Parts: sequence; C-alpha cells; structure tokens
Amino acid sequence: MTISAFDHPFLSGLLGDEETASYFSAAADIRAMLGFEAALARAEAVHGLISHEAARHIGMVCATFEPNVLNLRTATARDGVVVADLVKQLREAVGEPYFDCVHLGATSQDVIDTSLMVRLKAIAFLFSNRLTKLAKVFDSLNAQFGKSALMGRTRMQAAIAITVSDRLRAWRAPLAGYRDRLTEQGFPLQFGGAAGTLDKLQDLAPAVRSALAQELGLSDTPQWQSQRGVVTDFANLLSLISGSLGKFGQDVALLAQAGDEIELSGGGGSSAMAHKQNPVAAETLVALARFNATQLSGMHQSLVHEQERSGAAWTLEWLILPQMVMATATSLRLALELAGNIKRIGHKS
Repeated sequence: MTISAFDHPFLSGLLGDEETASYFSAAADIRAMLGFEAALARAEAVHGLISHEAARHIGMVCATFEPNVLNLRTATARDGVVVADLVKQLREAVGEPYFDCVHLGATSQDVIDTSLMVRLKAIAFLFSNRLTKLAKVFDSLNAQFGKSALMGRTRMQAAIAITVSDRLRAWRAPLAGYRDRLTEQGFPLQFGGAAGTLDKLQDLAPAVRSALAQELGLSDTPQWQSQRGVVTDFANLLSLISGSLGKFGQDVALLAQAGDEIELSGGGGSSAMAHKQNPVAAETLVALARFNATQLSGMHQSLVHEQERSGAAWTLEWLILPQMVMATATSLRLALELAGNIKRIGHKS
C-alpha cells in the first residue's frame, strides 16, 4: 500500500504510468547523480584540476557503484539531502589516491538539481512523442468523421450546428505548441558550489561549467539554485497540457451523456447497473487537469527561496513536481486511449 495514487496497488491501474514513473525511481535518481559526479571529474580533468587518471578511475567506479540505500535513507533524515552520504560512500569506493578528487567544487544542490534536469529532459521527449501520436489520432478522426454534424453548445446550451472538424480543431490546436515547447525547453545544468559562486574553482569556473554541461547534454547556464523559474515554468507547461486534455475529456463525457453524438468502446462497468458504460478515461482526464491546476499554486510558492538556498522551498518542489509529471503522463496515456476508443463522433447521416 502506498500513499500516492500514482503507484498505488490498484489505483495505479487507472492513474499510473510505468514508463514515466521509472524516471522517478531511486535507481534512476542515483544513476543520474553518479553520472553528474563522473562528468564533473572528466570536465575538471580537461582543465587540469584533477588528473585524467583520477577522472577515469572515478568514472569507472561511478559506472558500477551501488550505494547502501538504507544508509542513504538514514542520512537523508539527518541531513535533509541524500548527497552528503552518497558522496561519502562514493569516495570510500574510489579510495586513495583519488578520494579528494570526487565532488570537487560541487555541492548537494548541484547534484540533485542536475539529476532532475537530466531526467526531465528525457521525460519532455517522451511527452512530446505522445502529443505527436495524439495529434495523429485526431487527424484520423477528422478524416473519418470531420464533415459530420454536431450541435455546438455555448454555456451548456444548444447554440448552432457545427461539424466534427470544428470540435476536433479545439482539441488538437494546442498540442503542436506544447510539443514545440517541450522540445525547445532549455534544461540547464545547475553548478554553483556551496553558495552559488563556484569559489573553489576560481577563474576556471566558467570553463568547467561549460564542459560539464556539454558532458551531460544540458544547457550551460549560470547557477540558478535560488532562482526556480526554470522548474516552475516546466510545471506550468505540465498544467497547460493536462488542462487541454481535461477539456477533451470533459467534452467527450458530455457527448457520451447526450448519447447520440459519440460512440465509444472500452467504457467502464458499474457494480450496480450492468447496462452502463462509464466514460472513465474522460472523467479521469478532468480530475487530472484539476489536480495539476491545484498543484501549480504550490510550485509558485516554491519560488520563494530565501537568500542563497532554501531547504523549505526545495523540499516543497520534491513533494509537488513528481506528482505533476505523473499526472501529465497519465493524462497523455489516457487521452491516447480515449481518442483511440472513439468509434463514431457526430450525428449519423
């Protein structure tokens, strides 16, 4: 039993998305954090801060190192972050004479935020592909039923006749913009050291940061540890995506209620009324849109980072952002399922 509905033993059948959830596993986070440490060593070797042999050895250890997760859990309860103990364990695995070459000039936030950016970049491409697939399904529906008639409704009342193409256009129109924003979104390296000044690297700091960003496939951006706009902007995009898919779900639910304007396959059953086919996917899209809209306000609260780093605002991000990503992932999965289950839309000719 879990507290989150996204990985609950049975609610996850409705609300889960295993492909996206894998990016938020402890294993994925640890891999990304160790990837940061290996890339940092390589970047620092290029600029003479550590030897190339040290970088090679650190990289080899990072590639196979498996930390003691129970110790990480205990240390996180004490330190508020996982990195201090992770680096301690990694240094012990690296050993002498390269012990002090591990994590040189970095701080916990660099590791955690960069791990997040690496994983969000992969998720953005996953979501972009799903949006492309959904747009193609809408195009297919338009080719089949676009000229059929629908009753246009304004303020929940019958207005004038429209075509299925008109309704499909409203569903499809936002998708290309969201897809472009996902693929064009910058995912920046976070590398600022203890207080955002990279003081230990001195004049070499910009060059090392640039090399590190290139190693990790992230954009080279001056440290942003207390400026959280990049994270909140991504959360806003998630809410926009799920909101538009919620509009699609709401429209389908209302079409199904009318009864003669849409025909769906794969509806949900009722324990009391065997004749019913409930538009479960459509309803869930509405719920997920409202969930993300609610969570977005919390992400805006997390913008308030006092001074050079905030433990409170940072922790708030950890609580909210993964849930928003999962809600969006499930929205995309269900929208594809729902659109694929439309057997007919519009009045029969």
